[in-house]
Amino acid sequence: MRVASGIAERRAAAGGALAGQTVVLVGGSTGMGLETARQVRAAGGDVVLVARNADRLERAAGEVGAVGTAAFDAQDPERLESFLRELPGIVDHVLVTAGSPAYTPLDELDLAEAGHDFGNRVATMLAVARAARDVLRPGGTVLFVGGTGGRRPAPGMEVMGAVTAAMPALTANLALEIAPVRINLIAAGFVDTPLSASLLGGQLEARREELRRTLPIGRVVGPEDVGALAVHLMLNEALTGATYDIDGGQQLVPA
Repeated sequence: MRVASGIAERRAAAGGALAGQTVVLVGGSTGMGLETARQVRAAGGDVVLVARNADRLERAAGEVGAVGTAAFDAQDPERLESFLRELPGIVDHVLVTAGSPAYTPLDELDLAEAGHDFGNRVATMLAVARAARDVLRPGGTVLFVGGTGGRRPAPGMEVMGAVTAAMPALTANLALEIAPVRINLIAAGFVDTPLSASLLGGQLEARREELRRTLPIGRVVGPEDVGALAVHLMLNEALTGATYDIDGGQQLVPA
């Protein structure tokens, strides 16, 4: 991991609610992770960014003034746990947004791959939580970003639905295991990110318009909304073991 010099000096000069705190953002080079990094920096905190794409990571780090970066595949739970344990000193918060949804019809499903996808998501949560007991300060928090879409049964949603159901249960149980470190889950609906754009392609604008028309909030949820929730969960030390939905009321709208 690359770590910039002068961290203590920057902390001393910083103001804001997160002044003097360090946040590790896994999946921090784009989308919700990068926007959270921007908001952490605006609140006076330092950020360490982790992402697979080294070029994109370097650009993001330069934009937010990251104090450290690491380029590797964060979907490898053992590698991620090792990285966290090798961090220089205690950190305050870890946010994990790495991973993308998979929608595969049952007849096309590779069983070994499906088992790996499910098990890997569970193993990632366990690995980060296990490392957090040693590398996070008491009252610091682990945040995972999951989704709400898998709560509605539909063809092709078997694995995603199982992951969606498992993450809140893991979060609640791990809150007891890793206390006084805190752990919470952000469950997002559609968020207007580059990942959403890559998944929807030419259907993106139609989806945006549909959501503007049907969501109770009358607009599309953006990464800045998720970032604001993440920062709140970092700051409010009474919150642990819970799942926080952020979907603009999407679950209230008939499918």
